[in-house]
Amino acid sequence: LCPSGVLSLCCRLPAWDRAIRPPPSPLQPPGLPLAPSRSFSNNKIQVELDESSGIAMMKFKSPPVNSLSLEFLTEFSISLEKLENNRACRGVIITSAVPKIFSSGLDITEMCGKSKEHYTEFWRAVQEIWLRLYGSNMVTVAAVNGSSPAGGCLVALSCDYRIMAENPKFSIGLNEAQLGIVAPFWFKDTFVNVVGHRTAERSLQLGSLHSAPEAHKLGLVDELVPEEKLMEKAAAVMAQWLALPDHARQLTKTMMRKAVLDRLVAHREEDIKNFVTFVSKESIQKSLRVYMEMLKKRKS
Repeated sequence: LCPSGVLSLCCRLPAWDRAIRPPPSPLQPPGLPLAPSRSFSNNKIQVELDESSGIAMMKFKSPPVNSLSLEFLTEFSISLEKLENNRACRGVIITSAVPKIFSSGLDITEMCGKSKEHYTEFWRAVQEIWLRLYGSNMVTVAAVNGSSPAGGCLVALSCDYRIMAENPKFSIGLNEAQLGIVAPFWFKDTFVNVVGHRTAERSLQLGSLHSAPEAHKLGLVDELVPEEKLMEKAAAVMAQWLALPDHARQLTKTMMRKAVLDRLVAHREEDIKNFVTFVSKESIQKSLRVYMEMLKKRKS
């Protein structure tokens, strides 16, 4: 049962626990440009679905930095749910409409100076987006066209494939330790599954942000391409993944990821309580206030 005041989405089964869908027909031949036939847009998320190819394009459009606020997370979950429930959609490319930034991660203002009830609602929304994205039946490709720290990195890590713009000024990583915050176990599990235990351990303890070339070397991203060719490459990768029978790919994905997903589902309420207790500590609130002041000085 869902506690009152939290997202209604949490009551629904995550995508990985729903029936596997057969592919639609006919499919658009690989390599052709996406020609959207259906689109929907909220305040912070824009989605265009080409039903002939089964490929959706999801763009984050919440300037200045696509921070993962409660509103953003709610729209993100609803958008993924719409695509997941659309039998015509087989894959989604996730990217940013904001220059130089993919997503800056969790919105610090949602974790500072709010009530415990708000922290509970916010953290449940963070859990929900990870459960939906990491367990999606769709092929998910992250086209990382800017920096992607912390929660932004988690979004990319949760996808099946990551392509990053070849720009040494762009960085990506789970840098929570720099803010005095501990990345939760499911952040860690997702990171370990991509880069391996030792690399994840070192990176998490140091709160490292890796440049695009370093991220590629570590295996944090799968490919680097010139920024102007990023979407073309994402479409080509998507076509390669969609060339396989959906049922075989989906069952394999479930086999690889289910244990990690199940772990959060089994300990979801405990994880929320741990987050609320942690973030409510005065020492943590002080660290967050200091960080927010530093950001204000940068802007000014």
